[in-house]
Amino acid sequence: MKKIEVTDVILRDAHQSLIATRMRTDDMLPICEKLDKVGYWSLEVWGGATFDACVRYLKEDPWERLRQLKAALPNTRLQMLLRGQNLLGYRHYADDVVEAFVQRAADNGIDVFRVFDALNDIRNLETAMKAVKKAGKHAQGTIAYTTSPVHTPELFVKLAKDLQAMGADSIAIKDMAGLLAPYPAYDLVKAIKAEVNLPLVIHSHATSGLAAQCQLKAIEAGVDRIDTAISSFAGGTSHPATESQVAALRNTDWDTGLDLNLLSEIADYFRDVRKKYHQFESEFTGEDVSVQINQVPGGMMSNLANQLKEQNALDKIRDVFAEIPRVREDLGYPPLVTPTSQIVGTQAVYNVLAGERYKTITNEVKRYLQGGYGQAPAPVNKELQKKAIGNEEVIESRPADALKPELTKLRADIGELATSEEDVLTFAMFPDLGREFLQQRADGNLKAEALLPVSEGQTSKDSIATEFKVDVHGESYDIAITGVGDVGGGKRKFYISIDGMPEEVTFESLNEYVSEGNGSGGRKKATEPG
Repeated sequence: MKKIEVTDVILRDAHQSLIATRMRTDDMLPICEKLDKVGYWSLEVWGGATFDACVRYLKEDPWERLRQLKAALPNTRLQMLLRGQNLLGYRHYADDVVEAFVQRAADNGIDVFRVFDALNDIRNLETAMKAVKKAGKHAQGTIAYTTSPVHTPELFVKLAKDLQAMGADSIAIKDMAGLLAPYPAYDLVKAIKAEVNLPLVIHSHATSGLAAQCQLKAIEAGVDRIDTAISSFAGGTSHPATESQVAALRNTDWDTGLDLNLLSEIADYFRDVRKKYHQFESEFTGEDVSVQINQVPGGMMSNLANQLKEQNALDKIRDVFAEIPRVREDLGYPPLVTPTSQIVGTQAVYNVLAGERYKTITNEVKRYLQGGYGQAPAPVNKELQKKAIGNEEVIESRPADALKPELTKLRADIGELATSEEDVLTFAMFPDLGREFLQQRADGNLKAEALLPVSEGQTSKDSIATEFKVDVHGESYDIAITGVGDVGGGKRKFYISIDGMPEEVTFESLNEYVSEGNGSGGRKKATEPG
């Protein structure tokens, strides 16, 4: 029996899962002093989608965010999520880019690198893991958990042993879709701990409502560390609440030793912070047990709904959910995590809308079937592979072996807009977006997307309904407003549910209601342009 260590994901995966990665650095820094006193094993603060969101939406330099967090959290290890050879982008990068990125991340404050590959192809982890070790930092090899006929405990144990041989300092079981159930979690941890002498971490999203139970069974089986999120950003597609797990283990042999009163103060802070980002809340971030049936992660569901909406085909969403497992089988059962979730989901949409399977094959599926992302977990459908790539040669080696060094060209391409090596790497991750960001910075006009104001202190008379029953030509519809998007050009996006089916509509205000604030009602006024 031993004390269980805790990694809190409040500054990365928690807000990525619940408010579309929109938390700003200014809302992180004020609470860092208290976070630093908790005694976490680590805080996950960087990587995943945070880099993209900083540059695309928040107009923040992600490297500067990291430096500020390092200064504000001097006593706590800082951790990031790294997609192996993909780094934080959506393609494979040459080894020199991977090596430079890892070194710069380490120099700027990252202590722990959680490195994973969407296909569990460990060849795609080699360069990043070596770079982490060279930088003198903690290399956490990661198993992307999923379920399929080939994803057996024996396979996961082999992956863990391979990661140990690669030099991993610890191993994480990454259950990104919430597929793991309590008793399989117990068996998996037992099997890995019997063969691998490294600290083991369990990272399980609460999508199906089982993550907290999974963690407790994993602890019984010998897991060393758990990932949690402060309660104000926990549950649903996020993670088990830190306070709940600390309380569950209190006065046991696994007692974390963390202070519930301090954690409660931190939760109160983030509860207020979350209100600022209400426009990014979504019906797709709640608990959804159907993931245990269709294996479609919550974030993937929302993306699919948007794709179908654009095609005026939301009524086909259940057909797409049924098609996803079939496409996944044809592709050799890849785990549904970036980028394979997008590859499988988009192809499933094409298959359903065309009324014929693989009438159109996406370029990403062709690249996948050619080995461009690495080795599939199981043999792919040979007939489909032939149809997709014909007689073209299938890549059997590590995909990055075919890539020439890129850094020199990247430096030349971005030129004087890059004032540091970090700027060059930002450009490498997102060429068009990165160039735009660096140009806006040079011009002095970086401007974050607008946050809609939070209405406080409304009386019942002032309150606004969010659920309706609407009758149109004798037909009755249940309407619910599930979210509000950005304001631009006098227009506003509303995310609604019509009889349970998601829709996105755009409103342009012609006038607006202004409360007199004296209980006498209000008045209308014309909306000013812009």
